[in-house]
Amino acid sequence: MVSFGPSVNFAVPHIKISHLNKYYDVQGKQVHALKDINLDIPQGKIFGIIGKSGAGKSSLIRTLNGLEGISDGHIHIHQQDLANLNHDELIALRQRIGMIFQHFNLMSAKTVRENVALPLRIAKYPAADIETRVSEVLHLVGLENKADHYPSQLSGGQKQRVGIARALVHHPEILLCDEATSALDPESTSVVLSLLKEINQKLGITIVLITHEMQVIREICDQVVVIDQGEIVESGKVWSVFSRPQQNITQELLNLEQLELPLTLYPEKTALTNQIILKLRYETTLTHAPDLTEIASAFNEPIYVYQSHLDSIQGHLIGSFIVAVSNINLDIVQLSKQLKQYIAQIEVLGYAKSTH
Repeated sequence: MVSFGPSVNFAVPHIKISHLNKYYDVQGKQVHALKDINLDIPQGKIFGIIGKSGAGKSSLIRTLNGLEGISDGHIHIHQQDLANLNHDELIALRQRIGMIFQHFNLMSAKTVRENVALPLRIAKYPAADIETRVSEVLHLVGLENKADHYPSQLSGGQKQRVGIARALVHHPEILLCDEATSALDPESTSVVLSLLKEINQKLGITIVLITHEMQVIREICDQVVVIDQGEIVESGKVWSVFSRPQQNITQELLNLEQLELPLTLYPEKTALTNQIILKLRYETTLTHAPDLTEIASAFNEPIYVYQSHLDSIQGHLIGSFIVAVSNINLDIVQLSKQLKQYIAQIEVLGYAKSTH
């Protein structure tokens, strides 16, 4: 039985980032890549960092294991300030932090067994210990029967599982995943995400996962932060951020604005428009689905549903309705008060000419 992994202490953040800034010199110009980042990452959780390409995700995750220096601010791992570590202490810290890369970074001339063993060989572990440890982690990722294969003989998903085994070989406390599923097909992505969740649950390892895919966040993360142009713009539990996205960038990442409606939307009322188009977002526990009768009765007139969506995340029902209402002078503030028991957010999408 595999029995490695840190003891879990939820009392203090496993990783605490305070007023972190990162600057790069690019062709003689200073680029502010990370801007006053403040973040507490709990121990034993799966923590997601999401943003578009160039948002600063990779810069942030690479500062956590010292691959990138910081310009100013502090990163504490178990209350140990990275800025105060000497060279040997930094190397020791990196051995407590595993890293999984987008493109696997396997050595093509070495077998699976040799790739996984490499970090231990570099650290000059005894041969017998290396053999035992490599067998343990290959069993954990389900590749013990591929130990003597070469990377060219593996699928993309299998290569990434080798990468995960290699990252685990040092008994890390933290696992950093840099777009770990971006190069994989949907089936392989599902396998890798299930494996990461299993590792987190069985071993208590803190996982920090960066991605540009909200589906990855939805599948396995406990909490998420949204980063845009080097700044954290939104954060919270996954179900909360999914149900009440506050920023345009979050809505774009969630694809919430991709409307397919059989009518033309106008941003303002005109002489031709006689309907207001609303998006009603709701979230509730799984045991308390929204009461559609109560919602409809608040309008005091017929409402027409053009689109709906329902999802289940972290024990919550999360969804939305897009509806048309004939009263274009509807008091949205008053309506929000009436429906606060059922509806988390009401958004005016525009106005339209009735098709009814």
